[in-house]
Amino acid sequence: MTRVLVVDDEPQIVRALVINLKARKYEVDAAPDGATALQLAAARHPDVVVLDLGLPDMDGVEVIKGLRGWTRVPILVLSARHTSDEKVEALDAGADDYVTKPFGMDELLARLRASVRRAEPVGQHGSDDVVIVETEGFTVDLAAKKVHREGRDVRLTPTEWHLLEVLVRNSGRLVSQKQLLQEVWGPSYGTETNYLRVYMAQLRRKLEADPSHPRHFVTEPGMGYRFERG
Repeated sequence: MTRVLVVDDEPQIVRALVINLKARKYEVDAAPDGATALQLAAARHPDVVVLDLGLPDMDGVEVIKGLRGWTRVPILVLSARHTSDEKVEALDAGADDYVTKPFGMDELLARLRASVRRAEPVGQHGSDDVVIVETEGFTVDLAAKKVHREGRDVRLTPTEWHLLEVLVRNSGRLVSQKQLLQEVWGPSYGTETNYLRVYMAQLRRKLEADPSHPRHFVTEPGMGYRFERG
């Protein structure tokens, strides 16, 4: 059973989320502030976190950073903040998706399901399927969902991993911005290119020898991105 941690200081929103999630067979924990959220996450190990940014004791971005210090659990941000800068800040801190208040319950539940699905291990593939991709600087294990660089595991968020996986599975081929957005964030996306810029910058920072002159994660301006092994 999937466990959800709901973090919000508005009781009516928490109540609506708890009722709707439990009706769909989710297990639910709720926290009214950031400190409680971090404690509950450590104690209960949720499968996904639904997080409001406007908390009474700390900014939600700080909660994201706190979680990302030790877990890759999907984080779905729920907030009344509308500007793209604030959305990018939350995504850059490690959030996986963003729903703006007021929201439709059906949309939120669809986003939540997508976040959980992206975090699941890659399914079994045929024996001829490539599951290990090696470059000069790092190795991607698609089956184990792991990346090694210089002998160490590289910690990626679920969204970073999903973006990497789509590019690696299309090695050498241009993947359009729209295709990447829809593969990684869902079918309702297609124009949020700032999401791609944020996450490609994060992948380059973690995996490229020289992020400002990438060899492996290549931008085709105005078109999309391409993964090159060497």
